[in-house]
Amino acid sequence: MSMVATNQFRKGLKIEIEGIPYEIVDFQHVSPGKGRAFTRTRVRNMLNQNMLERTITSGDKFEQANMEEMEMQFLYRDAEGFHFMNQVTYDQMCLQETLLGTDKDFLQENLIIKVMNYNDRPIGIELPTFVALKVIETDSVSKNDTVTAGTKPAKLETGAMIQVPYHIKEGDVIKVDTRDKSYSEKVNK
Repeated sequence: MSMVATNQFRKGLKIEIEGIPYEIVDFQHVSPGKGRAFTRTRVRNMLNQNMLERTITSGDKFEQANMEEMEMQFLYRDAEGFHFMNQVTYDQMCLQETLLGTDKDFLQENLIIKVMNYNDRPIGIELPTFVALKVIETDSVSKNDTVTAGTKPAKLETGAMIQVPYHIKEGDVIKVDTRDKSYSEKVNK
């Protein structure tokens, strides 16, 4: 395992703290007038997604988390869970709904995702930044409503519910930002 010092921190770096993998979300190096320099760090627990704030003395070292990303293709969902196929070896794996969290709402057949493994055990998935999904249910609005900026709820083909602008109607294909689960733009057919 390689060690990482605080001066090597960067967003997205995965480190181990007390045997648990964390991803650095944000950090700030602080050099006070008196005393030792330190790094104020926000990290996300990769096992349960909880955020944690830590103050770390400059020069402290951490083990880099033993993480591996595998490109996998989403095949289907059934009573056992969500089934994926490795793009290189064609091996299949089934992941439970609890492991996927809200990301499961944006999975569509044949979508290529990354499965995050920690010590050879799957701990979550990483979706592409944007996915194109069809709107299957949304309220219709009057012509007057489309003049003003606003949003309305829409149900997507995967079952996800998001807010979309008034001009979006059933049957439209939209681009969704999977980082914050928000509407990005309408996709032209």
